[in-house]
Amino acid sequence: MARLDVTEMFHGISFPGHLHTQDSLQLALKCQFQDTDILIVSYPKSGTTWMQEIVTLVTNRGDPHVSQTVPNWTRAPWLEQYYCTATLKASSTTPRLLTTHLPHHLLGPALQGSKARIIYVSRNPKDVVVSFYHFHKMANFLPETGSFPEFLNRFLDGTLHYGSWFDHIKGWTSQAAALNLLHITYEEMSMDLNGTIKKVSSLLQCPLLEDEVSSCVKHSSFNSMKNNKMINYSLIPDEIMDYSKGSFMRKGQIGDWKNIFSKEQNEYFESVYRSKMQDYSLEFMWERQKFEDQPI
Repeated sequence: MARLDVTEMFHGISFPGHLHTQDSLQLALKCQFQDTDILIVSYPKSGTTWMQEIVTLVTNRGDPHVSQTVPNWTRAPWLEQYYCTATLKASSTTPRLLTTHLPHHLLGPALQGSKARIIYVSRNPKDVVVSFYHFHKMANFLPETGSFPEFLNRFLDGTLHYGSWFDHIKGWTSQAAALNLLHITYEEMSMDLNGTIKKVSSLLQCPLLEDEVSSCVKHSSFNSMKNNKMINYSLIPDEIMDYSKGSFMRKGQIGDWKNIFSKEQNEYFESVYRSKMQDYSLEFMWERQKFEDQPI
C-alpha cells in the first residue's frame, strides 16, 4: 500500500494516506479497549519510538530479545494505521501494546470507562517542529516542507499532518485525572532515563530489580536504538524513507531548535505559544527553563 501522495482528511485533520485510510481511522475510534491494554499517546516527533522501546523492555524485564527481533510497528502498532487490526489478530501477546497520534477529542470516547494504562509523551514544541521538519524531508509519504519559516507557520497554525500540537497536548493532559494516564516528557527521558523507566514500571505494575532497570537503560539509550534495525526504521524501503536525506534517529538532543530558529522566529513562537496556552495551568519542564533565557 504505497499511496505516497495521498492525504486523508478526517474530522478536519490531515493524515498520510500511505498509512491511513478512512476505514482504518474510523476503526480506531471504535476500538474496544481492554483493561490490560497499554497505550502510548503522542504528537509526532515527541519521543514515541523511544517510549515504545522503554515499554517493550520494561514488560520483558530488561531482556532485549523482543526489541531486537520484532519491529516496533509490529509489537506496538499504531491504532489508526491500516495494518493494525490484522497485526492484533495475529498476535496473542498480553498485555497489548498500542500506539496512537490521535487527539483526545477523537479517541477519548472509546477510552471512557476503560482501565487501560496510558502513557502520554510530550516534548518542547520547538524541538518537535525542528524534528518534524527534518522528518518531512526524508519521509516520501509526507508533503514537501517548503522553507523552515513556512513549515513553522503551518505548525503554529495547526495545519500540518496530525493537526495542532496545542490541541493535542491540552486535550490529553487535561483528561489525566479521568484516565489512568502517566505524562512523561522527552526532557525527563533524556535527563533521567533511569527514573523514567521506574515510573513506567510502576504504572505497569511491573516492579524491576536494579539489574533489570540497568538493562532497560542500556538498551533504550539513544546509541543502542540508533543501531537497532527493529526500531531505527532502516528496514523501510528507500522509496518510502529516503535515507540519502537524513536518518530517522537524527540527534536525540534537547534544545536542537537553537540551531535553526532565528531570534525573530523564537520571539514569534513564544508569542503564539503564550496566546494558545494562556488558559492552560500545567507547567512543563521546558517552561521552567524559560524560553527567553535560552540563547540562540
